[in-house]
Amino acid sequence: KYSALTKSKVKTISQNLVKQVLAALKHNSLAHVQLDVTGQRPASFILETNVVNLPYANYKKIGNFVSADEPLPVKIYFEVSSEYINASKFWIEELAGVDDLNEEIIADHFADLINQKLVDVRNYVK
Repeated sequence: KYSALTKSKVKTISQNLVKQVLAALKHNSLAHVQLDVTGQRPASFILETNVVNLPYANYKKIGNFVSADEPLPVKIYFEVSSEYINASKFWIEELAGVDDLNEEIIADHFADLINQKLVDVRNYVK
């Protein structure tokens, strides 16, 4: 719930989620982890690994953007899913590439983005 999300709690959660994603990458696996916030304005804050900035739900569309023969680096994406984020109810941003896997930096950036997007969700006007 929103009431339980202090900045220090968000930082702890982000560190845990980033650890999970980086562990998956070390094992050559893709990852999807998320923080679901409940309350009057529910929102999901997601970390995913992928080769393009599309959520897993749209994995069949990746072929529309890249060739199967084209080697692409895996990246970590930050996503927000909420009716209260924007008109499309979804937002995505590249958080890190496979060459930028500093756990502390990624976790800090992830926590900052969650806190920023929490403000956006709270202030969103339809």
